[in-house]
Amino acid sequence: MKKQPHLILCAAFVLGIFLQDFFHLADYWIYIFLIFSFLSLFVFLVRNFYFHKFRNISLILFFFSVGIFAHSLKMKKPDLPQLQGKEFIYFKINGKLNSNEKNRRYEISAWKNKEPFHSVLSMPKEEQELDFNHYYKAQAYLNRIQKPYSDFQFDYGKYLSRRGIYFQSYLPNSYQKGKRNDLTFAEKIRQKRLETLAKIDRTNLSKRTREFTKGIILADRTEMDKETVQDFSKSGLMHILAISGSHMAIIFWLILLVLNPIFPPKFRNFKIVISLVLIWAFAIFIDYGSSVVRSCIMISCYYIYVLLQRKTDLLHAMAIAAFAILIYDTNQLYDVGFQLSFAAVFGIFWLNQPILKYLPKPRNRFQDFMVNVVSISFAAQIATLPLVIFYFHQWSFISIPANLVIIPIAEILIIFALLMTVLIAFSVGCDWLNLIYDFVVNWTLKTIHFFADTDFAFHKMIPMTLLEVGVGFIVVYFLRFAILNFNIKNVSRLVYFLLLFIALRIMLNYRAARLDEVLGHQYFKERIISIKNKDRVQFLVPEGLDLEKLSTYVMEPYLTSRRTTNFEVKKIPANVEHIDINGKRYYLKQKN
Repeated sequence: MKKQPHLILCAAFVLGIFLQDFFHLADYWIYIFLIFSFLSLFVFLVRNFYFHKFRNISLILFFFSVGIFAHSLKMKKPDLPQLQGKEFIYFKINGKLNSNEKNRRYEISAWKNKEPFHSVLSMPKEEQELDFNHYYKAQAYLNRIQKPYSDFQFDYGKYLSRRGIYFQSYLPNSYQKGKRNDLTFAEKIRQKRLETLAKIDRTNLSKRTREFTKGIILADRTEMDKETVQDFSKSGLMHILAISGSHMAIIFWLILLVLNPIFPPKFRNFKIVISLVLIWAFAIFIDYGSSVVRSCIMISCYYIYVLLQRKTDLLHAMAIAAFAILIYDTNQLYDVGFQLSFAAVFGIFWLNQPILKYLPKPRNRFQDFMVNVVSISFAAQIATLPLVIFYFHQWSFISIPANLVIIPIAEILIIFALLMTVLIAFSVGCDWLNLIYDFVVNWTLKTIHFFADTDFAFHKMIPMTLLEVGVGFIVVYFLRFAILNFNIKNVSRLVYFLLLFIALRIMLNYRAARLDEVLGHQYFKERIISIKNKDRVQFLVPEGLDLEKLSTYVMEPYLTSRRTTNFEVKKIPANVEHIDINGKRYYLKQKN
């Protein structure tokens, strides 16, 4: 507690959130526990040596109970209107979501007979885009988001419910709109962002460059083509597209660099304050996404220590940032970006300095920059590897060299893209600068595609359970000691947990290989039958289905969960309605 009080109390708060999310404690138990933990704080008023020992425990217990209480408030389900089928609704947009091949998608606040609800709205791309300046009235098809039919599927309904969304809707036809006169300050900023995105679309830059610029600076990947996203994903460079700590740090340092000639050294604190204000203004402008807010809070916490002339501590800044985010919304703990961000920061804290010991000593600033890029990239990738495999079930060995090559280029490109975005926002055109920028972006995207196209290094459908993730993080923990001091004791502890991890995977693979089952998988109005016999799976698929999408949404998730890649696809004539297997009938069409 003496060295890292913020981190320990934050960990207690997080454990409370986990406990409530798993057990769903009743309200009276939560209040009893909260009152008991609050009363335990009275040990701070007792001047006694024995009671003094319990002070830290009582404080940890209190934050643990506050975590339970805070998450119980966020878990309460609102009263929802009864909606099903075709309904007339009024709505306004809250944000733009990723589009697909046919539809644009939005997050909306809507009303039916003055009953409010939130929904994900899909509409054809042929229709005019929606904005914040209008209310809309339309006839839409609505339905409650259903739970997945099996354990291996991503629970999209639970993911959206953590954001207060319980409906999805489709707007097939046109709509009516009316001008709004009640725009909030935040909505006015969001509208300005939409207008800036539209200005970028109207430039003479190539489509890929426009979408890349919108993604890397304005956090808008809604129209980015599938191939570009796949290239970033397969090369392990997806974090470059997500505005995160590196982006905000570069922008912060760039602002400081611009302010250096304006303010003399004795006004250093003014430069820091102005820079913090400007990065928060930038965060608000790009719709303060969770990753951006995390980065701004961590940078602010770190530099507040500098302003107060206190010793800077990365873990303190990280813990305070986590507190600020989770107190506002405990559901952020289950956001993949939240988990990866903090895992990466902890990895940099835990492994960066040990890795630097084995790298060449820099002789100048450029060498120091390159050496730190290498060490930070290694540290962040090692720390996030268990979570990356757990959530995405894929990893590429090429990601390490790809990051070493692309990150220095990306840092320069972020500055260039920011400059171009500012010029476009103020309608300042410069054709020769557009040509240079277009060339640099396209060259970078081609380089990323080169790394992504290295198929031998890319592995997908990698199974990973939470238990394996836990052991994986223990391996990361002991890795630091083995790197710092390469002796028998430290290496043997590391090897022990590595062998434990391998043994655990062997056991889980063996258990999965012994499982025989027949399952029916729902795919829109069709059903696919999987027959698993030991480690081999046969999929019975009606003719005419898109095998690429079927593989992405059904086959690969199932094979990953059953820890096998040994499968075959057998096509069934479209007129066959059911199949009998082992005396049980399985229907290939959705029953009404």
